[in-house]
Amino acid sequence: MTLDNWTPRVGRIVLLEIFKLTFFTIAVVSEVHHPCYPGTLFLRFLDISKTMLLIIASLLYWVFVVVTSILAFPVAVLIKLMTQFFDKRLIVLHRFTCLWASLYTWFNPFWSVRISGKENIKKNEAYVFVCNHQSVADIFVLFRLFVHFKWVSKIENFRIPIVGWNMRMNRYIKLIRSSIKSQAKMMKDCQKTLAEGNSVMIFPEGTRTLTGRLRPFKTGAFQLAIRAKCSIVPIVLNGSSKALPKAGIILGGKHPIDIHVLAPIPYSSFGQMEAKQLTKEVQSVISAELEKMKVTHQNPPVA
Repeated sequence: MTLDNWTPRVGRIVLLEIFKLTFFTIAVVSEVHHPCYPGTLFLRFLDISKTMLLIIASLLYWVFVVVTSILAFPVAVLIKLMTQFFDKRLIVLHRFTCLWASLYTWFNPFWSVRISGKENIKKNEAYVFVCNHQSVADIFVLFRLFVHFKWVSKIENFRIPIVGWNMRMNRYIKLIRSSIKSQAKMMKDCQKTLAEGNSVMIFPEGTRTLTGRLRPFKTGAFQLAIRAKCSIVPIVLNGSSKALPKAGIILGGKHPIDIHVLAPIPYSSFGQMEAKQLTKEVQSVISAELEKMKVTHQNPPVA
């Protein structure tokens, strides 16, 4: 057999084996699921494989979160002990917490965080930050701003081992959502925090959205801004609801997450308003910007 005859024969054998392997795979999948639609079920098999990979990736991700939290917490305690006599506002500890939380977006290959408008935040000014809430990932993402603030958070988060302990050390502000007494104390604590020169971060929706659309804003953050005579900084976040859906802990695949810090709304522009009116106006601003971001998110600019 000459080389000219041998080469096509080998090629035919290789192609035949590829076809046999492909159709064998389709046949196996079809036999297990439905004999009439082998092509469709083969694609479904690929979808199942993708789902399994996401489950494995999610498991590894949450193991990474737990292990790094165990390692980071003693460092946070050490920082608190070393700085408590000269850093009354706990700026250094909060900055370390930003670094700690940012690990979970930096080392997550599925999430790319894009930040715009950070220049709107002045370093030495206390603000009431208000941000829409799509996912538990929002907490990791907002720490990427690396600006000083105190979280206002539901009491349940303070009960989480390690995470909750660090929140207490940072003097973040607790809230029992069903308690009027707790709500009054939260307002008092926030006013004191703002008077000391610290910003506060509040989700005015009160909880995460299930649909990606804004929930109605509660008036608390806006009552606070009026009472404390502080500027409001709206922050618009998009993409995290698909990156980590509310219903579970399985990562949603590759999704960019965008943060847009809008221009501050000075106290002089709303000081005479009712809290309900201010709430509606700020929600309208955030809603309009969120819709713009969703369009950009779906149709990213061509490089």
